[in-house]
Amino acid sequence: MSVASRPRAQRPLALAVRSAMLGLTLVAGSGASWLAAAQPLDAVAAQAYDIAPGPLGRVLSSFAMASGIALSFEPALTEGLHSQGLRGSYPPYDGAAWLLAGSGLQLLERADGSFTLARLPAGADGLTLDATTIEATSTRAGGLPEAYAGGQVARGGRVGMLGNKDVMDTPFSVTSYTAKTLADLQTVTVADALERDPSVRSTGQTGGIVDSFFIRGFAVGEGNLGELAFDGVYGVAPNYRVFTEYAERVEVLKGPGALMYGISPNSGVGGVINIVPKRPLAEDLTRFTASYSSDTQVGGHLDISRRFGSEKAWGVRFNGSVAQGDTAIDDQQRALDIGAIALDYQGERLRLNLDFISQKEKWDASSRPFTVAPGIDVPSAPNGRTNLPQDWGWSNTREQSALLGGEYDLSDSVTVFAHAGGGKADVKRMSDQVPRILNEAGDTSNIPGYYKFNVDRSTADVGMRALFDTGPVTHTATLMATRYQDELSRGINNGSEILSNIYHPIDVPKQYISAPKVLRISESELSGVALTDTLSVLEDRLQLTLGVRRQEIESRNYSATGVVSSRYKDSATTPVVGLVVKPWDDVSFYYNYVEGLSKGDIAPATAANAGEAFAPYESKQHELGVKYEHGTFMTTLALFQIEKPSGELASGNVFAVQAEQRNRGIELSMFGEVAPGTRLLGGVTLLDGELTDSATAANRGNEPVGVPDVQANLWAEWDTPWAEGFTLTGGAIYTASQYINQANTQELDAWTRVDAGARYSTRIDGRPTTFRATVQNVFDREYWSGVASYGAISPGYPRTLQLSATVDF
Repeated sequence: MSVASRPRAQRPLALAVRSAMLGLTLVAGSGASWLAAAQPLDAVAAQAYDIAPGPLGRVLSSFAMASGIALSFEPALTEGLHSQGLRGSYPPYDGAAWLLAGSGLQLLERADGSFTLARLPAGADGLTLDATTIEATSTRAGGLPEAYAGGQVARGGRVGMLGNKDVMDTPFSVTSYTAKTLADLQTVTVADALERDPSVRSTGQTGGIVDSFFIRGFAVGEGNLGELAFDGVYGVAPNYRVFTEYAERVEVLKGPGALMYGISPNSGVGGVINIVPKRPLAEDLTRFTASYSSDTQVGGHLDISRRFGSEKAWGVRFNGSVAQGDTAIDDQQRALDIGAIALDYQGERLRLNLDFISQKEKWDASSRPFTVAPGIDVPSAPNGRTNLPQDWGWSNTREQSALLGGEYDLSDSVTVFAHAGGGKADVKRMSDQVPRILNEAGDTSNIPGYYKFNVDRSTADVGMRALFDTGPVTHTATLMATRYQDELSRGINNGSEILSNIYHPIDVPKQYISAPKVLRISESELSGVALTDTLSVLEDRLQLTLGVRRQEIESRNYSATGVVSSRYKDSATTPVVGLVVKPWDDVSFYYNYVEGLSKGDIAPATAANAGEAFAPYESKQHELGVKYEHGTFMTTLALFQIEKPSGELASGNVFAVQAEQRNRGIELSMFGEVAPGTRLLGGVTLLDGELTDSATAANRGNEPVGVPDVQANLWAEWDTPWAEGFTLTGGAIYTASQYINQANTQELDAWTRVDAGARYSTRIDGRPTTFRATVQNVFDREYWSGVASYGAISPGYPRTLQLSATVDF
């Protein structure tokens, strides 16, 4: 047994607490699991049942509630399976056997007295109740927290170097969206997945080549350096767009994450988005999904998982996708090729993972954002399907990534771990730059260009995690060293000015622009050492996390002649304090104070002090929250404040660090099953953003760019009682008005988008099959979806139909 899985159930009080928690939590069979009061089957007398026929997952959850046993399982096991229900008086053994007869599933008992489901071995039949050791919790970095009731969100997620933590034991706001949610929402990229998060807004363009985000009112992912983590590591996730075909989960840690993840490559402080890659499964999987999206975008996705060798220690998983055709935007085409391979070895003490990702995306007439000339009101948004770029424009993006990770148990209380990997992105495009809207009539001016970008990144880390006791205090300590490097090269050749209109685009003759020479323009090295310790007393009812990271930053910028034009090297220390108090099993209070870190600015070429380098920016967050678990439904209420300094041009055209943005907010999030077969996901975020300081006196006290007062999301699913396996889905996204300039003289209108859909799960020729249909923007609302930190705005989605069919072979 490793440090990562050291059993704490040896303590009597801990066992009692966990048993009580099982008794208070019901996890839905149609989602992830139902948990009732844990007791052995042979200790429960025969009783009468009246459970109606329906999907097996829902019927099993009703049985667990009625019999008083604790049952949890992966929802994918019961998808497409039907049960005839249960009527009459049965002992639990007989009732369970009746419900599982012919399903190909068996009931397995855990060491703590609860139960789970597993597939029957080939050729086996009937019900088996073999005792097996299944650990309910694990501090291994690779241990994946189970799905919560409803299956849309996981019970916990990655908190950087702290590893995976249960949501009730986490002193931060963390949401982990499952592969089931990614599939049911028919997501294509991570931006699609996070549209249902009330704290996140996507600022990328529909039909564009880059995804970017605002989290808690701060930009994340803008620029040419990817800012998404992959398996807890920066520098591996694709740079411009991350696709969900190879994602097992998409996790969002809200607030500065410099200590937990290290400084982000692109200086985001609002939060961290982490991609949990798909890895080989315990059971064989062969799954194919065919998809269609209007106008004529057709695709296919193949997901294969196998295990080999003695005790199935070796595993391989392949995810491959292709898509091509016209998009919902007029005269726009897209072609996509994705290949992702995950290899692993699961030994008694040694665990290894190796991931490869290769993706190519080609656009004809790819979309670009707009800036708005000062002194005019922002025009109404055009219809989202209007083809604004020139149809002779194109874009080709090729990205490749690899990550090797492993951990080894030195003893039952000490584990060492390490990662090494990196990524490469090559972009070529002939397109608009950032067109400027000149007047309220929507006239635009733009200079097209031929662009080339090359980004090379590498990353490595090494660390040690230990569990030990000092008297009544249990410690989970982690020591970790990290190093990240990137190099950005770029070339641009410009064409001639193009005049057009956002409502009535004007086609102009194709411009022939020569390919540019690609020159190195910058290099960065980010290295650091961090130490954290989580101290737990009173059987984990009181947990204190303390940590500190020493971060060094070195950056070099190059002129066109290849000479270093500016450089800086600096270091900073960032702490974290997190507190969790659980007075009751279903309530968790938490507080955190964490400092983030951003690379310092370089004075722009237009400034009088051009090239001057500034020290890293330190942001600060205070957050106080409470998490309440009511049966199969969880809500979180958080109050937070984030302060971040920044640079801007001051008097005399001198660039100086004189600005500061402060965002205060209240977040209410919720997920789970409000009733059997009815699931909700979403919440509301109230933001109070303020420019607390500025070199321009008139801007002090104004609202920051891109920070609306209200963001609200709601997504609902309902398993219809009249049609087995048929689920209705739908929801809405609301964003209040927001300013696009610091003077607060130009504003985007508030908008609401409504989506609707349905899915049907069944078995065809014995194979689990799911059909899905979604309509985005049902009412074809015309709106500006968001604004980037530099003031660029983008039209929202047009009405779009998505269809898919998934079959397991």
